[in-house]
Amino acid sequence: MSINGPEELAGMRAAGAVVCLMLGAMRNEVRPAITTAELDEVGAGVMRQHGARSAPALVYGFPGVNCISLNDEAVHGIPGSRALQQGDLVKLDVTVEKDGFMADAAVTVPVGEVTEERLRLITCAERAFAKAMLVARAGFRVWEIGRVIEREVRRSGFSVIRDLGGHGIGRTIHEEPRVPNYADPEANQVLTEGLVITVEPIIAAGSGRAFVAQDKWTVVMADHRPSAHYEHTLVITKGAPIVLTAAA
Repeated sequence: MSINGPEELAGMRAAGAVVCLMLGAMRNEVRPAITTAELDEVGAGVMRQHGARSAPALVYGFPGVNCISLNDEAVHGIPGSRALQQGDLVKLDVTVEKDGFMADAAVTVPVGEVTEERLRLITCAERAFAKAMLVARAGFRVWEIGRVIEREVRRSGFSVIRDLGGHGIGRTIHEEPRVPNYADPEANQVLTEGLVITVEPIIAAGSGRAFVAQDKWTVVMADHRPSAHYEHTLVITKGAPIVLTAAA
């Protein structure tokens, strides 16, 4: 969507604030032995407290409140009885609807001590996002975001998962434009003031090729190498974007 006036901006800020609170609460509970279902309920409790709803469940019928993915699972993992273990990477992906507005963010969290490669993967995703913020501005084209992300990821020795990327958001989860994590010439829309998008480097230690698991939701790396995901919802401006899902 494109923001039209202060009321819409306030609505998007409110949805983004709930996402931020949920991610913070879930992140604080990441530890060995907790199950992904228990983590999901932590986020769900915060969500209900603030009058929001799970957007994936609402829009797509996702069988959980939040997407929680481990290790070689890139995105859309279903919460369940699996317990976190020392050395895991857990991806917490939160999307909510509040008063007709939707916002989306994700973070990758290490469980206890993890390998040096896994730490580099986490920091690479976050660094690629930060660099993308320099071109996520009015007047640039969408593909320039992907160019910056892929350049940083490849420079670090990792791969982007080309089938996955960011998107417009606002009144529903996935709106135009598609925001790929590579320089796709088809993503040639000019970024305009007020446009709301997600920027989300989704990267892998291996080839970057992935498939959908038998549960029909979870996207898994074909070579079973670890992946990382970092995402925020933002509003395009002439300068630095407004990051709606970050702590104030």
